[in-house]
Amino acid sequence: MHILNLKVFWGEKMASGARYKVPYRRRREGKTNYRKRLKLLLSRKPRLVVRITNRYVITQIIEYSPSGDRVLVCANSKELEKFGWKGDFNNTPACYLTGALIGKKAVEKGINEAILDIGLRSPTKGGRVFAVLKGALDAGMQIPHNPEIFPDESRIRGEHIAEYYRISPESFKDYEKRGLKPSELPNHFDEIKERILG
Repeated sequence: MHILNLKVFWGEKMASGARYKVPYRRRREGKTNYRKRLKLLLSRKPRLVVRITNRYVITQIIEYSPSGDRVLVCANSKELEKFGWKGDFNNTPACYLTGALIGKKAVEKGINEAILDIGLRSPTKGGRVFAVLKGALDAGMQIPHNPEIFPDESRIRGEHIAEYYRISPESFKDYEKRGLKPSELPNHFDEIKERILG
């Protein structure tokens, strides 16, 4: 079989023609949408960057610089342990608390406004990234938003987790090892929120 046909057979796109332009590396790797990034940069505001991994919530306030973006403030949900948090580090309550933490740090540094950057994540109404946004707003930051996108207050407080615990307690052994009954999560959330935003 001819080499061209092999390429087509295996579903590879061949670079051909003098005008072909190789996409930037981060675009090829599916890490950056440069069109979306440009729109964010045109606002000339720092970006509140939110990334949620399988274990943690990572937030940063980043400012554009021609020599490379500069991180002004950062907060990781792992830091919630310092405030006594015993829940998971990437659920909706943890997202809100991490947002509140970075918002408080930013306001203390004199950074009062930003624009939300959720990367390649699809914006879903009530999603965890918007719980982070709500936390940052409650800490005193000004970020353009539509209030309809936030999770319900009951989800932010973890009432859905407490309800599920009543149905399937065996799924929450890690909580109990950390000394927290999931049924007490909403009250625990309120205590940690008070410690952060005080």
